[in-house]
Amino acid sequence: MTTVAYIANQFPSAVEPYVIDEITELRRRGTVVVCCSGKRVSPSDLSLAERAFWKETRHFQPLSDDDLIRATRRLFGARHHLWRVLRPLLRDRKAGVGLRLRALGHTLMGAALAEELEPLQVEHIHAHHGYFASWMALTAAELLGIGFSFTLHGSDLLQRADLLPAKLAACRFCITVSDYNRQYILENYPSIPADKIMVQRLGVDQAVGAPGRGSVESRLGPRIGSRIGNRVESGTEPEVDSVRRRFCLLAVGRLHRVKDHRFLIEACSVLRRQGLDFICWIVGEGPERGALERQIDSLGLQEHVHLIGQVPRGDLPGYFRYADLVVMTSRSEGIPVVLMEAMAQERLVLAPAITGIPELVAHQSNGYLYEPGSLPDFVSAVRWIRANQAALGGVQRAAAASIAAGYNRQRNLRNFADQFLAAISHIAQSGDEYANPVLQQVRLSI
Repeated sequence: MTTVAYIANQFPSAVEPYVIDEITELRRRGTVVVCCSGKRVSPSDLSLAERAFWKETRHFQPLSDDDLIRATRRLFGARHHLWRVLRPLLRDRKAGVGLRLRALGHTLMGAALAEELEPLQVEHIHAHHGYFASWMALTAAELLGIGFSFTLHGSDLLQRADLLPAKLAACRFCITVSDYNRQYILENYPSIPADKIMVQRLGVDQAVGAPGRGSVESRLGPRIGSRIGNRVESGTEPEVDSVRRRFCLLAVGRLHRVKDHRFLIEACSVLRRQGLDFICWIVGEGPERGALERQIDSLGLQEHVHLIGQVPRGDLPGYFRYADLVVMTSRSEGIPVVLMEAMAQERLVLAPAITGIPELVAHQSNGYLYEPGSLPDFVSAVRWIRANQAALGGVQRAAAASIAAGYNRQRNLRNFADQFLAAISHIAQSGDEYANPVLQQVRLSI
């Protein structure tokens, strides 16, 4: 029976349900999975299912005094391994002082991870995302003499590629979510063997019997006198305007600069000046909330743009069903799950033509793309979709069909487990890792 450690920066996370999905599928195959989290997570905002995973998860930040002492002893007791881990950090001319200091801290956390995993006879470590947990995995794998792998999505590859050459060189294999990402890795890191980089798409469940807008409105009932954009008391559906139906834009995503909600709010200001009658709901929470609230106030958009906050995943379908257009304004993405979810609900989507998004959204076929960073193009697209909305049923049906064909959650999870376990099995059957010429090159490169 194979034993694997699976680590993420924060686990469990309500916004990363695919991590739990992958762990569950591996366990269904008989794999023993040890759940780990770089940062300590509060259970207060987790669902019951997520709390069950939280109870079994090993958290590493902050380290206790005893953990810190054991990790330090581990590192200095294995100086040869420590040098192999730190050499890329010391030689990376692009690494600033802040990155070097953080990496040293994460190296220590990686030693604590090794201490935790050693008695469990873990054979492989997988990190989800290329952020600091992947450096912990690399360090622990080096200290334990086992392999590690990791999954890359979008920003961890395209914007925050900290020490990525060393991680790619040291990993046994790397999973990424789009063909764009794979090609980007091979072009920008040409020393990495192509067969180490595997594409495995995420997926969503197909919407079954999703009610139309009319049935949603009748079920909600009138909410006269309440502010549009707030959730109803049950928290299961968005509120609707009981007097008239306004064109509804919906954005779902963490309030972070990379999601560029400022661009969306600026576009809403232009749409209002051009006379479009609309509301815009932004679902999510994050560090940009204060700045976005100030922008909404300064532009006088209080009656048009509403920051909904974090919404339980089970409540999101109601927002999708009510929205006329689901928009995304990110500067960097992998292949966004939120677009898959919207398209599965037969929603019209509008997103920037960046990275892997065109692999999901075929312009004017199953959704719409706009020129990245172009406010006029985004505004023009929204107005055109609004004007032609009644004739776009074919696009909505094509959206759901494309998700069913290429982004089915259960099928893609099975494919992930097949690839993952086959890769680990291949490594195990090859015997001594140093006998493998590719792995020899990897070892020499670090």
